[in-house]
Amino acid sequence: MSKRTRKTDFPIGKLTRVEDSLPPPEKLVVPGETIKVTLLLSKSSVRFFKRQAAQHQTKYQRMLRELVDRYAEQFSK
Repeated sequence: MSKRTRKTDFPIGKLTRVEDSLPPPEKLVVPGETIKVTLLLSKSSVRFFKRQAAQHQTKYQRMLRELVDRYAEQFSK
């Protein structure tokens, strides 16, 4: 007696096209109002943020900017 296996990696039933609701890439990048500043930080702090950024596949400057933004938001209320 042989067992037949059924493939299930193909669509079953009637297919319908779904409208693409994702925005184009240029609309995903929302430029914020920024200003360039010069800031001296300790080597250990920069090393820490670079390591963390590498682990989370982001840029360390972005992490620092987010940290400062959140701090300012919390204490400006």
